[in-house]
Amino acid sequence: MRLFFAILLLVSTVSAAQPRVDDARQRRTADVRALVEKAGLTYPAAQLYLRAFKAEKELEVWAGAGRGAPLKLLKTYPFCAASGELGPKRKEGDLQVPEGLYVVSQFNPTSNFHLSMKVSYPNASDLVRSDAKRPGGLIYLHGGCASIGCIAIGDEAIEEVYLLGLSAQKAFPFDIFPMRLTDDALAAQQESPHVALWRELKPFFDAFEKTRRPLRPVIGRSGEYRLPTRNPQK
Repeated sequence: MRLFFAILLLVSTVSAAQPRVDDARQRRTADVRALVEKAGLTYPAAQLYLRAFKAEKELEVWAGAGRGAPLKLLKTYPFCAASGELGPKRKEGDLQVPEGLYVVSQFNPTSNFHLSMKVSYPNASDLVRSDAKRPGGLIYLHGGCASIGCIAIGDEAIEEVYLLGLSAQKAFPFDIFPMRLTDDALAAQQESPHVALWRELKPFFDAFEKTRRPLRPVIGRSGEYRLPTRNPQK
């Protein structure tokens, strides 16, 4: 785990030296700082959390003051594009946006879509449940307005989110839900072939709605998402 954090920090440092990032930093740092300070936080925020909702086509960016502190919503961005339909990604080329509990695992300052942040698909759950030989990968949150399994939010939006991510200087979670998993929304999806997965994700959605602190999962042998036995944020 320490190695992972060190690698991510190195990637962040290298990314910050790229011309495209330097340009965004010069033009947009004041905007990013204003987002954080408007939420009553000190810039740069100590914690960052992203969560996306495919049905609503929305990305939420949350930030917090430190470990254990409840997070505050900084901004909600509309999707510009996201391919596929409701349901998880299970195979290379299926054009699906993943559904599950991930982290931002890499920053890409030279993306074909302006700037991009890599989603840690396939995670431990996906490796069990997806195609064994070709689960797919290279899933990003990026600029522009085109998608083949990624989430595009436009260039202006990705500049803000990218700079927020760099300023966090550590790994942070990025959870992708099929929809806002309220009781009513899940009840309306009882005939979906994906409802079992969505029931696994719902406790994580509910926990954040209650505490404003994201929980990280335990992955079972069958790839199922399980709540941790204790809250690691405490």
